[in-house]
Amino acid sequence: MDTSNNIVLTKPFSVLAQESDAETVYKAPNLMKRILSLFKNVRPGSDLTHFQLPALFNLPKSTLQIYGEQVYSTSTDLLSMCNKGKSPVDRLTSVVAWYISTKRPTIFGVVPYNPILGETHHVSKGNLNVLLEQVSHHPPVTALHATDEKENIEIICCQYHIAKFYGATVEGHIHGKRRLKLHNHGETYEMNSPDFSIRFLPVPGNNWVGNVNIKCLETGLVAELSFTTQSFLGFRGNRRAVKGKIIDSSSRKILCEINGHWDSTVAVKNTINGEERVILDAREVISGLQTPIVKDSKSVWPTESAIVWGQVNQAIMNKEWEKAVKAKKFVEERQREILRERASKGETWVPKHFSLSHTKEGDWDCFPVQKLVPPSPIVS
Repeated sequence: MDTSNNIVLTKPFSVLAQESDAETVYKAPNLMKRILSLFKNVRPGSDLTHFQLPALFNLPKSTLQIYGEQVYSTSTDLLSMCNKGKSPVDRLTSVVAWYISTKRPTIFGVVPYNPILGETHHVSKGNLNVLLEQVSHHPPVTALHATDEKENIEIICCQYHIAKFYGATVEGHIHGKRRLKLHNHGETYEMNSPDFSIRFLPVPGNNWVGNVNIKCLETGLVAELSFTTQSFLGFRGNRRAVKGKIIDSSSRKILCEINGHWDSTVAVKNTINGEERVILDAREVISGLQTPIVKDSKSVWPTESAIVWGQVNQAIMNKEWEKAVKAKKFVEERQREILRERASKGETWVPKHFSLSHTKEGDWDCFPVQKLVPPSPIVS
């Protein structure tokens, strides 16, 4: 944990989920009992998007940091490997491996904070600079821009989630647009996200579920993936499985088959020559990850997640639950006060790092203000 001048950074989320003591680090006592009591008055089908959880149910981390870690927190540089494929199929296969690697194991019963409007998270790893900003609060929309000037790679994401309660489960439907650009090859890959499912009974657990399409706009190649979970009762089924295929959209010809588990290994099989190889070992991707460090605390923006939630992070890390509740309430009440002041003055808040567009149907998209993300004083 790095606590430079009240900038409280914690271990990457995926590492926490793999540690043997992760269950005891952040969870308050009798967590399952608390969860069931929390939802006892919530009707099935209710929208939980703006449901405020007590600090007892929080990780010491903002949702912005979770999204950012999926991009910069890796031990294996799968992103730059997307550039190295000799053929369009090779590059799409690498994009698939990178994409699946961003789906990380999670800890049951705890979730990150809902970011406040204008909150940012800015981290660098090597040549990769990553910037996130909370560009809307209702609905909660997060924008991400990442650039690697050396590899000439760019990522632009605009996503928001809608969480609904269904009695035994909470389903998080993740919407938005995601683009990975390999500028050296003139290729743009568009992709969606699976949903995130939290099951309380009969067997508690979390999982990614649903169908994903990754399409290269220029070549017409498409990867169709399916994330599956156990059966309804939670006792059988291929847990954390992912399978799919790479096809030529013009002919619908299947070029490759994909099969494995997103939290262990994933392999691809060439349908023409039968060759099979492992494209992802998830354990290698998240092994040896360390807490980001602050190189220059004076250069960290005051909107940085690790500052906004610093006191809450520290209290949760120390298991000082009452202090955590008070610190979180202070952040949230201050946010409401700022929103009321802005409304009374007739002011409209504008994101600093992105411009936005959205349709009447509720689709959002974002466009970075700067061509390149600058290096960050926080380094992973």
